[in-house]
Amino acid sequence: MDLYKYEKELYKEGIEFIGGVDEVGRGPLVGPVVTACVVLPKDFVLEGLTDSKQLSEKKRNLFYDYIINHCLAYGIGIVDADVIDEINIYEATKKAMIMAIDEVSKKINLQHVLIDAMPLDILIPTTSIIKGDAKSISIAAASVVAKVTRDRMMYELDKKYPQYGFSKHKGYPTKAHVEAINKYGLIEGYRKTYGPVRDVLEKG
Repeated sequence: MDLYKYEKELYKEGIEFIGGVDEVGRGPLVGPVVTACVVLPKDFVLEGLTDSKQLSEKKRNLFYDYIINHCLAYGIGIVDADVIDEINIYEATKKAMIMAIDEVSKKINLQHVLIDAMPLDILIPTTSIIKGDAKSISIAAASVVAKVTRDRMMYELDKKYPQYGFSKHKGYPTKAHVEAINKYGLIEGYRKTYGPVRDVLEKG
């Protein structure tokens, strides 16, 4: 798989500033959905970079630092649980992606955006790529930045509420997590429209 394929095609058209966009956190019961938009230089190389889910946590953290230090620009979009409950996770993800793109647009003349599987209605030309985080170097970079950003938020939450085990499951609905919310109840930041959380609310 040539991770530079989409970028190379755009470079040939004279497009220099390409943003890769990805999200993390659509499935968790708690916390925000987080997106990143990353613009890489033409000569960017990072051996082993791929979809963040395929990388160890140690490697993700190393790659995150490298990407942040070597990219031309990056932006983060964060949409919290209350907005997810209000407009649904699909719309919240699009909103977060647009926030990340807007942040980058303030820093650089973004000419094209490659997005992981999500069509966006924005003024900048876009290409939506299914499983883009494993097919585009820019989207792979964005997936790492988004994942590490969200994981660090969950580690902070874990420090405040260690009984929930956020550092282990990052808010996803594991058996241990569902047992914890049934035992300790809900803290702020839970997505009330998600099944296991709704069940706790209904029990009162």
